[in-house]
Amino acid sequence: MAEGEEGFPFDLNPMYEGERVRRAGMYVELGGQTKPGFELVIFEPDPAKVRDNEVTLIGPDLPEMEEGGTYAYGMIYKVYGKLIEKDLEAVIERRNHEYQSYIQGYMHLNQRAEIWVRISKDAVKKGLKSLKQIAKATIMLFKSELPFIEKMEALYITDEAEVVKQLEMAKKIYEARDLKARGLHDEDVDEFYQCTLCQSFAPTNVCVVSPDRVALCGAMSWFDSRAAARVDPEGPNAPIPKGECIDPIGGEYTGVNEAAVRLSGGEYDSIKLHSFLEKPHTSCGCFEVAGFYIPEVDGIGWIHRGSKVSETPIGLPFSTIAGSVGGGKQVRGFLGIGIQYFYSSKFIQYDGGWRRVVWMASDLKERVKDAIPDEMREKIATEKEAADLESLREFLLRVDHPVVKGVIREVDGKKITEGWAAEVEVEAEAVIAPPGGPPEEVELPPGEARGAGAGGAELPLPISDTDIAAPIKITLKNADINIGRVILRRKKE
Repeated sequence: MAEGEEGFPFDLNPMYEGERVRRAGMYVELGGQTKPGFELVIFEPDPAKVRDNEVTLIGPDLPEMEEGGTYAYGMIYKVYGKLIEKDLEAVIERRNHEYQSYIQGYMHLNQRAEIWVRISKDAVKKGLKSLKQIAKATIMLFKSELPFIEKMEALYITDEAEVVKQLEMAKKIYEARDLKARGLHDEDVDEFYQCTLCQSFAPTNVCVVSPDRVALCGAMSWFDSRAAARVDPEGPNAPIPKGECIDPIGGEYTGVNEAAVRLSGGEYDSIKLHSFLEKPHTSCGCFEVAGFYIPEVDGIGWIHRGSKVSETPIGLPFSTIAGSVGGGKQVRGFLGIGIQYFYSSKFIQYDGGWRRVVWMASDLKERVKDAIPDEMREKIATEKEAADLESLREFLLRVDHPVVKGVIREVDGKKITEGWAAEVEVEAEAVIAPPGGPPEEVELPPGEARGAGAGGAELPLPISDTDIAAPIKITLKNADINIGRVILRRKKE
């Protein structure tokens, strides 16, 4: 849609979906990791209370903003329509990401209270002078794409204090939506739903929404997806017949596997909805939380978008982890999820669920503390207890975390990991008998004797067989040991 049709100084076209505004070409940034931001749709049943096509702005507009600056950003839409019901609020809200991505020079990422917007310098040079122009274009797109919306008005906020105030109200609405979705489970329904909204950014992403697994963005539950599919059959949400259940613990279904082939263009052919390490769900670019496997302790860590924690025990921040798995990839060892998945009774149950979680960013742990089982709450480290692998390992040993001795999967009682607590049995009896008389002791330089992993190992000692009158037997079981030095003393008569 060109400028002349509606008087906008920018093009409106789906071809701009996926457009990135880099910092060098950015006029301003709205929301993101350093400033509060959110988007919210509210259904108003009384048409007289919705001023159709009206836009209100609270706070500085683009001309008052400093180039290169970052500002708070809130977007609230009130909608009315005879066919609209409360359950459609989240559905309409999630489409804000799609329609605002049609705007040339305007980058919209994420959802709910995680929105991240950038406006390009080129858009401002071409005549973009006000966020009201963005709001009016967005309303027009909503009403043209979703004709059941009869009236719509927008309130945009850039005053930071007001954004913070309204954000508290928005969070209560998000929470109420999420609570509704927790009582239904995968086995209670015959079909799941797909969501293709993120495929402009992640072409091979296979977003499967089930009762026990919220969409990766966190904005669409199974109920939301069902409502979206009913009112917009040609839209991004469509049913996925479950088909036969191949793996009830991992959450693998023939219908989901068929959808994986279709939605990923043949890139992937199987997905386990509740697995982290085997056939994991693909990860888009809008997931709320990134998970990462830590092989050194055989456990899993989590950090969320917008976390104040700069680095994880593996030395990588959220942005780097997200870059490793985002874009619609299926990567063993990394996984993107929606925050509400922590509350699912099937949360990564194939890999041991909460018993496999060893680390969380402290602000994330606090946010979902009610989801963590009581017996695990104090056994999961944060950056306050473990900033690196060594301190993490020491913490897990101290609190006797299940990964230390082996994780028993709660759902079926199966032990799925062996644990890594060092069980060292040492039997040593040596007589040093070189010509000229034995020394009292022999010290091996650092690095000459090294421990090994599970299964047992022999240590290479730099002493010839003729020097030893009795054998040295060292057995290592389930060990991961670094030995700085070994001292062999002569046997006393």
